[in-house]
Amino acid sequence: MTDQQTFKLLPKILNGGIAGIVGVTCVFPLDLVKTRLQNQQIGPNGERMYNSMLDCFKKTYRAEGYFGMYRGSGVNILLITPEKAIKLTANDFFRHHFRNIESKLTVTREMAAGGMAGLCQIVVTTPMELLKIQLQDAGRVAAQHAASGNPGAPPKISATAITLKLLKEKGIVGLYKGTTATMLRDVSFSVCYFPLFAHLNSLGPRKKDGSGIELLSYLSLLVAW
Repeated sequence: MTDQQTFKLLPKILNGGIAGIVGVTCVFPLDLVKTRLQNQQIGPNGERMYNSMLDCFKKTYRAEGYFGMYRGSGVNILLITPEKAIKLTANDFFRHHFRNIESKLTVTREMAAGGMAGLCQIVVTTPMELLKIQLQDAGRVAAQHAASGNPGAPPKISATAITLKLLKEKGIVGLYKGTTATMLRDVSFSVCYFPLFAHLNSLGPRKKDGSGIELLSYLSLLVAW
């Protein structure tokens, strides 16, 4: 195997980390709205705090401002870098080592590599999402506290406070509540996603000098992401 074909770890980690940060920045407000819609409590007469996705966007922005749409993103940005780095690096690592004697990778082995990558990432994904969801929902809890007429300020929630409470009450296991569901989701997703992405990438038109893919391929890969 030539030097060009050898597995290089550092570029994979850097690429994964950068991709994770960009992805979180773009989609975090949508994720926050999803979390609040899922967690809202319905009153005895069917009353809701948020009537729709757009209504949730408007009320969150009005009550908490632009940066309120990124509540809890600090934890996500901090942990998404190692999470994406682990996921993308693990996939490339297993793809590199699952090749047969002819240096070819069957679809079955591609799926196995993707599944192993999804399994590796839950080490970071599970505690990250546990903290992120509670922080995202803090604004809804505060608004509900004010609407109920309870005296005093609503309880303040921070990633540090949540982490320390879980560690104190349940130990390190408390940070991995929901691991089984997270594993089933991430492994099944990665089994389908990584082979599909690799094949779309291979079908993209290359530049004539072979130095890289054309703009059209970049656009198709962006859609795939």
